[in-house]
Formats: sequence, structure tokens, C-alpha cells
Amino acid sequence: MDIRKVKKLIELLEESNISEIEIQEGEESVRISRHPNGASWQPQPMPQYGQQAPFQQAPAASIAPVADAEQQGTSYRGEAINSPMVGTFYRSPAPGSKSFVEVGDTVKQGDTVCIVEAMKMMNQIEADRDGVIEAILVEDGEPVEFDQPMIVIA
Repeated sequence: MDIRKVKKLIELLEESNISEIEIQEGEESVRISRHPNGASWQPQPMPQYGQQAPFQQAPAASIAPVADAEQQGTSYRGEAINSPMVGTFYRSPAPGSKSFVEVGDTVKQGDTVCIVEAMKMMNQIEADRDGVIEAILVEDGEPVEFDQPMIVIA
């Protein structure tokens, strides 16, 4: 197994709330654990293709002025909801279904605004305050980085 893949797995483990991961590639396998003293770990069943993975509450998303958008010549008066993890951004709960929010929608604190999938776990991202969706900065299905602005709430 390529050492770069192992390093990436370690980074993903550190950035998430997962305590252990095991990957098998052909005859090679690697197990990475945060608990080297042998603390118990209960594997979670993986959803089969076509099933929807269970939603889990993601760590609180951080908010910040949208500096990246300002560098691109666009300014927003609201604050961004930043990704709390590395993953894939989704605007709706399932392919072909209605988006959680659209530009111009009014949201209340606690409303789900998107999903970030990380390591087959669907993490609902909630609005941290009341407001109006001013911009959606990421396209559906695109990868997001940790702390990347995704949605602007004014």
C-alpha cells in the first residue's frame, strides 16, 4: 500500500471523530487507531449501494467572513458556514430530491442547510443562526476542504 495513502488516512482520522479505521486493498491491509492501548471498537455496518447512510450531526461548523469570495472580486455582507471537515458537499438529502436551501431562502438556527459526506458518513450541517441564504459557494457533489466556506447567511 502506498505510504501517501496511509498518511492521508491518518490525516482524515485526525480531522474526524472516528477512533479507528481499517482498509484492505487486495491482500494488503492497514488498521489505524487512536486508542493504541486496545480500547474496544464496535464496527458500524456499512450501507449497501442504493441505501442512504445514516445522518450524523457534524461538529459545529465555523463561521467567518467570506475572504475567499472577496479575493475573487465578489463580496457578501453575510457570514459563511465553513466545512467542519474534509468531504463531499451535497445540497440535498438524496440524488434527485429537493435541495435543503436555495439562494434567498430564510433559515432558522438549527435548520439543515447541506450535507458533508466524509468516509461514508453523511453529516448534516445546520445553520448556526437565523438569516437569509445569500450565496451557495460550492457545487453539489464537489469536494470541500476543512474550513472552506460553503454557504453564506446574511
